Amino acid sequence: MFDIICVGGGAAGLTAALYALRAGKTVLVLEKNSFGGQVAFSPKIENWPGTQEMSGLEFADALTEQVLAKGAELELETVNKIEKDGTFRVYTEEGSVFESRAVIISAGVKHRTLGLEGEQELIGNGISFCAVCDGAFFAGKDVAVVGGGNSALQEAVLLAETSKSITILQDLDFLTGEKTLADKLRAAPNVRIICGVRVTGYTSEGGEVTGVTVKTKAGDEIRVDCAGVFLAVGLIPENEVFADLVKLDAQGYIDAGESCETVLPGLYVAGDCRAKRIRQLTTASADGAVSALAAIRYIDDVK
Repeated sequence: MFDIICVGGGAAGLTAALYALRAGKTVLVLEKNSFGGQVAFSPKIENWPGTQEMSGLEFADALTEQVLAKGAELELETVNKIEKDGTFRVYTEEGSVFESRAVIISAGVKHRTLGLEGEQELIGNGISFCAVCDGAFFAGKDVAVVGGGNSALQEAVLLAETSKSITILQDLDFLTGEKTLADKLRAAPNVRIICGVRVTGYTSEGGEVTGVTVKTKAGDEIRVDCAGVFLAVGLIPENEVFADLVKLDAQGYIDAGESCETVLPGLYVAGDCRAKRIRQLTTASADGAVSALAAIRYIDDVK
């Protein structure tokens, strides 16, 4: 029996674990992919207070080590069900059942795709979501980045260092990412930015990406030849398995306010899977702290 189980081991879940451990609670963190979450794939973090610059992997590794040093238990398992009957029971696809007095859902998000024909088959064969992971495979080659937000621009900045050329494809008429990133890309000699176009398909040969087709608002179709396509078109919350316990909004995010409390006593939500306007590393960690302190109060009151 644990005091708190954190479902998800990203910045929110690990921060929640840290706060709970410092309060003398026992904590289990369940993560299905890799500890640290999406931030581990960020090439550069420059907006974490007190730190000029670091990679996402450095941040993720440091936070994971900090939580382990405080005594957390970490398991790589996929949660597929949560029940409450006095205490909570958390079930995983691997067949484990864990019990706790409180649960913090910090399940995060997954990458959105374009839903185009042949897309799933090309993921890993030219379609990627992570320049840190796969950028080296496209060194000296032409690549495209789909999206115009911060994630897309960060990917493009990293890819521009090693790829022959980068074509940024944005469906809006302007880039929505930070001005400093956009200005850096506009100044790069190997970067081309095309706004106001919608990707309509992929071209491939031998099961590998050879390009994308895009359509302009005027209806003209353009082909962009490239060996790789990096998708940065948004994220989808991974809350489906909790739908019978909590209220989800129209986009699938858990409907909970800044208190991080759900409609079920003892169940809290933290991080990017929560309905909110701003999703940043700082706000994920803030949710982790708020949810942990709420869970601690709940446990102490029940006792």
